[in-house]
Amino acid sequence: MLSSPPPAVLAAFGAAGASPVPLSGGQGVCWLAGDVVLKPAELDRQELAWQAEICSRVSGEGFRLARPRAATDGSLCVDGWCATEYVTGRHEPRRWAEIIAVGERLHAALRGIPRPDFLDQRSSPWAVSDRVAWGELPASDFPGVRHLPQLTGALRPLTAASQIIHGDLTGNVLFDDRKPPAVIDFSPYWRPPGYASGIVIADALVYEGADSQVLGAVSHIEDFAQYLIRALIFRTVAGWIVRQTDPARSAAEAGRWAEAVELARQLADHPDR
Repeated sequence: MLSSPPPAVLAAFGAAGASPVPLSGGQGVCWLAGDVVLKPAELDRQELAWQAEICSRVSGEGFRLARPRAATDGSLCVDGWCATEYVTGRHEPRRWAEIIAVGERLHAALRGIPRPDFLDQRSSPWAVSDRVAWGELPASDFPGVRHLPQLTGALRPLTAASQIIHGDLTGNVLFDDRKPPAVIDFSPYWRPPGYASGIVIADALVYEGADSQVLGAVSHIEDFAQYLIRALIFRTVAGWIVRQTDPARSAAEAGRWAEAVELARQLADHPDR
């Protein structure tokens, strides 16, 4: 956990006098102060402005969206900090089908938004791994990534249309007993919506103890095996870039990786099974 936001930043975002409280989850860098969540700004100014504009006008039934909060002078970044409104809710394990359904409602609301130029400039591990997953960067540039040859060997072309999606839904949908689920930490990518669902399933299989029964949540998605393969490439390449080693952090997780890869390959070989 990094140091808390300083008083000048709190005042700039309308939280003067509040005592920041660290929030769990994510990368451990977020703080709650009053009704605002603050974290170190990782996005460039263009993407921050885009997110603020898009989130201000996206609406739909069945979800809430945590929207960026501007400072009192209109700035979206103050001394290296940015802010979003606080939304109630909690992450709950094993609600993968509901997370996928929330994502589908969000993506329906995002349909028609033009592709933003800043996507081409991003160079984070996740942006790079996403390009590998979609064949825009060669997998051969990452020879040390376990399972990558098996996954890329199972890739087949997809014809579904791309649009803006949230590419990290798994831990970023919060449930409230009295309100619609809330979506936080918008991570935009320009891909078919099925890819976002594939990432949720990949996370469920590798990190959250799901078995093949979780595929029931995506039985309605055409060509889902191809989205799952791309999602596993996305996660394994990003993990390798971040750690420069096998992304599996334990023997048990290594086993889950192997099982998820084999499951995805079987689905790709027998899509009607």
